[in-house]
Amino acid sequence: MAMFGALATSSSGLHVYRTWMDAISDNIANISDVSPTSGPAFRERFVVAQAGGNGLGDGARVAGVQFGSGTGRLVYEPGNPQADANGLVKYPDVDLGSQMTQLLMAQRGYEANLAVVDRARDAYLQALSIGK
Repeated sequence: MAMFGALATSSSGLHVYRTWMDAISDNIANISDVSPTSGPAFRERFVVAQAGGNGLGDGARVAGVQFGSGTGRLVYEPGNPQADANGLVKYPDVDLGSQMTQLLMAQRGYEANLAVVDRARDAYLQALSIGK
């Protein structure tokens, strides 16, 4: 099974980067959610990744998901149905610029792992064609 180690390693990387992109897309999708000041705002998701197994060629895995504080930022919108007596509502404190930067990094990592899968597949096909 060691022959297919490159596929297993890049497959684990694909899973980590896909999970990261899912969390980022969820954060971006909820960036305009309004909450009343009495409750928490949307809580940003962060993916925690770590080396898989003993860390020597075992790829990576998602160790968990952490959530932001949910404190949010107060905005004066007296016409909003969720506004309190002072006209304040709560929006998530998700920074769109930071999320887009993280999305680019996750996308590039995903693409790099896909390139490894393509190269490994080509190498395995070449090895199979040697016997013909």
